[in-house]
Amino acid sequence: MFTPHRKTMAIGAVLGAALLAAPVAAHATATQEPSAAPATAVASAAAVGLDDPAKKDIAMQIVSSAENSSLDWKAQYKYIEDIGDERGYTAGIIGFCSGTGDMLDLVEYYTEIKPGNILAKYLPALRKVDGTDSHAGLDPNFTKDWAKAAQGSEFRKAQDHERDRVYFNPAVKQGKSDGVGVLGQFIYYDAIVMHGDGGDSTSFRNIRKRALSKAKPPSQGGNQTTWLNAFLDARVWAMKQEEAHSDTSRVDTAQRVFLKKGNLNLNTPLDWKVYGDSFHIG
Repeated sequence: MFTPHRKTMAIGAVLGAALLAAPVAAHATATQEPSAAPATAVASAAAVGLDDPAKKDIAMQIVSSAENSSLDWKAQYKYIEDIGDERGYTAGIIGFCSGTGDMLDLVEYYTEIKPGNILAKYLPALRKVDGTDSHAGLDPNFTKDWAKAAQGSEFRKAQDHERDRVYFNPAVKQGKSDGVGVLGQFIYYDAIVMHGDGGDSTSFRNIRKRALSKAKPPSQGGNQTTWLNAFLDARVWAMKQEEAHSDTSRVDTAQRVFLKKGNLNLNTPLDWKVYGDSFHIG
């Protein structure tokens, strides 16, 4: 079941270099007590980022709870529908949209690694509908062909690659540059997923710019919790600028919950709500 509140992102300028998607491992739930561990192990744990495979899987589950009302993010490769938000088709593990350019980028990349694939014939149509909500040249078989393509590992890997290149890697890179931990990097990632990183006032970079007028990140001598609260305040403002994103529960009853508990490393167990639904990672 897909929530009617499911977002789509506005695709913008890409930060960072293209990196191959790392395999996602099952997340670990055990945490190591510093008092019982060697100093080197403690230092290593402190340096863990959202790009750690276990943390990354947690991030994918939390985003999927908001995107798809499910923690099973790996079941979303085949997902595709028009949710009526004027961005055409929304599909895949991160909500690639036919109207915002990232679906086009995905199919172009997929065709590079697998020429003659079942979606390659839609490239001319995807180029024409980019920036619109039109299905011209895509109907009636595009959704069926998308689901068929998602049965193959190459298309799933292509989705992983584009998710990381456009959204995940830039978020982690900026988070580490700002000196925020795993939770902060996730907060950045969720913002880029929804808002993209273009030049409009609600894009990730301008959400961050708005937060900078209120607080400083740790890299500039600020307090991490204070900074992340300022960032979330700016994020909520951005969400309320667009009706499709005006329900801010993915911030209020999820990210704020983790932050208020001081869980800056996004350690399990985790409990949160999105759009009234309760979720748990043990």
